[in-house]
Amino acid sequence: MLVCAGPTLEMPVNIPRPAAANAGLASTLSALAFFFVMTAYYIIRPVRDQLSGAVGSQSLPLFYASTFAVMLLLTPVFGALVSRFPRKRLLGWSYSFFVFCLLAFVPAFMAQDRIGARQLGVGFFIWTSVFNLFVVSLFWSFMADIFQSVQARRVFPLIALGGMAGAIFGPLVTKALVQVIGVAALLVVSAIALTIALIILLMLSSRHDCRAEARNDEAIGGSLWAGIKELWTRPFLRYMAILMVLGDGIGTLAYALMADYTKVHLPDRVARTSFYNDLDLAANLLGVALQLTLTRWLLIRKGAGWGLVVPSLVNLALLLLVVALGIGNVSLFGQVVPVLAIMMAGSRGFAYGMTKPAVDALYTRVPRETRYKGKNFVETAIWRFGDVLVTSGVTLLTTLGVAATGMAGIGAGVSVLATWVAARAGHSPDLLPEQQADGHPVRGSSAAEA
Repeated sequence: MLVCAGPTLEMPVNIPRPAAANAGLASTLSALAFFFVMTAYYIIRPVRDQLSGAVGSQSLPLFYASTFAVMLLLTPVFGALVSRFPRKRLLGWSYSFFVFCLLAFVPAFMAQDRIGARQLGVGFFIWTSVFNLFVVSLFWSFMADIFQSVQARRVFPLIALGGMAGAIFGPLVTKALVQVIGVAALLVVSAIALTIALIILLMLSSRHDCRAEARNDEAIGGSLWAGIKELWTRPFLRYMAILMVLGDGIGTLAYALMADYTKVHLPDRVARTSFYNDLDLAANLLGVALQLTLTRWLLIRKGAGWGLVVPSLVNLALLLLVVALGIGNVSLFGQVVPVLAIMMAGSRGFAYGMTKPAVDALYTRVPRETRYKGKNFVETAIWRFGDVLVTSGVTLLTTLGVAATGMAGIGAGVSVLATWVAARAGHSPDLLPEQQADGHPVRGSSAAEA
């Protein structure tokens, strides 16, 4: 049974029933909020991806380089906001800003043919990355703030399952509406979902908190550059940064190759939106299956570190599949599917269905400032740096005449390295000891345990 930490470490082990009920309600509300966050995000994902599919992989380095530059500029801005404003106000202002932005983009997408996919694509790519920083990543920083480590290993897979339900519902909404209301109007639907998520999160921040240190909802304080500084001082953040570049690089490789595929085979923007929507749906169904079967068992019984290792091994197997079969079509469950689509859906499914809750469970074992500033720097600026590196590499290899199967072979070698880094990250020496829900360390735990 999940319980909330009391105001002091001396609190008795027998927690009153209201505390346990508080934790249960907090996890339920968190899952519901994440459902609407991911619904909003997955409605705009295929809208973004159809732009990259319109221009092909040669424009992706520009997209990612522009995004990386903006992420570097925004890192101290985000650090300043986190340092100065209480959590509730930070959530309210951030989410409200992006609701307004979603509505402001509607006229631009109505004029997409006149503006051009390349020009609109750069702007929207940058914006969706900032959206990821202030909406999706901030959500998980908030979760790591209100739940303790043992709670997190039990609750985070369930919260992530709520998000995966939203990640399935979002593409279903898109598939049902895109032919009826068009691409631009989908942004209004996304704004409505994000508004509902904000209302739930504000309620959660005010009434349900299972971690004593954050109950007063005070500003975190500290340096606005802390996210960058901690990357050099904390081994765990360094492992996370390297793993972000290596692990996400596999998904970015698949994304770049898929952009070329859709440019050739799907010239219509509605068809591209539907294709990427179906791809997201397949990946998210896999993620839900993992959440319902393997992920929670693995995190509870074996530790969060294994939630990083297994997806790296799966990426290795998927890349070897591309090496063996090439990028042509295969028959899967009676449907003709590109091999690249299988690789992309499989990699994403394990990333969202296993890697993400494992990573966020580990972040409960770092100081509060690291949960917000360090985590967000790794998951935004470092993430986009990896995207720039990989897409530029794909462009260079294509110029040199390297085929997609050759790139997959290189990616397989990268996956071997990522597996080793993942194993090290789960045993980083600067991770705090596991904490029981009552605030007492787990018997036999140490800072070096995963």
